[in-house]
Amino acid sequence: MFINKKINVISFGEVLFDVFGEEKKIGGAPLNLALRTASYGFPVTMISAVGNDEDGKVILDYGKENTLETAGIIVSPEYETGIVQVSLNERGSATYEIKFPSAWDFISVDEKIMDTVKEADVFFYGSLACRNEVSQKTLFSILDSNDKMFKVFDVNLRKPFYNIQLLEKLMDRADFIKFNDEEILEIAAGMGFESHDLESNIKFISEKTNTKAICVTLGKHGSILLWNDQFYRHEGYPVKVADTVGAGDSFLASLIAKLLSDQNPVDALNFASAVGALVASYSGANPKIENSEIEIFLKQNAYLNI
Repeated sequence: MFINKKINVISFGEVLFDVFGEEKKIGGAPLNLALRTASYGFPVTMISAVGNDEDGKVILDYGKENTLETAGIIVSPEYETGIVQVSLNERGSATYEIKFPSAWDFISVDEKIMDTVKEADVFFYGSLACRNEVSQKTLFSILDSNDKMFKVFDVNLRKPFYNIQLLEKLMDRADFIKFNDEEILEIAAGMGFESHDLESNIKFISEKTNTKAICVTLGKHGSILLWNDQFYRHEGYPVKVADTVGAGDSFLASLIAKLLSDQNPVDALNFASAVGALVASYSGANPKIENSEIEIFLKQNAYLNI
C-alpha cells in the first residue's frame, strides 16, 4: 500500500486522555498523528511528556505496543498526565475542556532526542502545545534545528490558547499546513484578509507564509489541497458518524504518508478521505483500521468522487 522507502517521522506535542462521560480514551492530536502514521509501517518517534501516574504508564505502554518510539516522552514528577473533557453534540462534533497545567505543557528534550531530530524526514507539530512557554521554546528549538525535514503544521485552535502572532511564526516554519475551514478563515481575517472564498484564503496564506502545500478540511463536505501550485478537491465520503474526534488527525497522517510515498495528489486525497471517514464511524480518536478495511471501503465507494 505504501512505497517501501524509509521515512523517519517525529511528532511533537500533547499526549493525553480524552474523557467521554465515564469513558477514557487515549488521544491528543500529535499522538493520533503518530499512531496512524506508525500503523502504515513508518518509524515514528513521539516527543511529549506524561505524569508519573497510571495514565502516563498506560500511554507509554500503548505507544510501545503500537510500534512508537517513546524515548522522547519524558515522565514528569511534578505534573499529571493530560486530561481533556470531551462533549459531543447530536452530530458527533466535539468541544473540549483541556486541563492546565498538564505534563505535556513542560516538554523538554535531551541531546539524544535532538540527535534523532537531526535524522528526521517528517516533523508533525501543532499550535496547542505552545500554550505554555516551556513546550513552546522546545518546539521552536526543534523547528530551527533541522532545515531538511518536511515540517507539517496541524493547526488546532483551542481558545484561549493561541494568538495570530504565534500562529504566523508557526506557519512561517511549515512546509505543509492543515486547517479546517473555520480555522483558515479566522486566521486569514486576523492577518487582514477578508474573503469567504477558500481558495483565495489558501493562496493568501501560502503567499504570506511562503508555504507551498496547504490542505483545508471541510467536515462532511470533503477537503481542498494545494500541492505543486495546483488545487485538488475531494467531496468526502458519507458515513454514519460516531464522533469526529481524531478523524482529521488520521486524515492528515494518511495524506502525508501517501504524498511522501510519491502517490499522486488525487489518489492521496482519496485514500486520506477514506481513512478519515472510517475513523469518524468509530468511537474515539484511534480505532484500529486494517489496510484491508480501507481497500474494501474504497471499492465500495468507487462511484463517488469520479
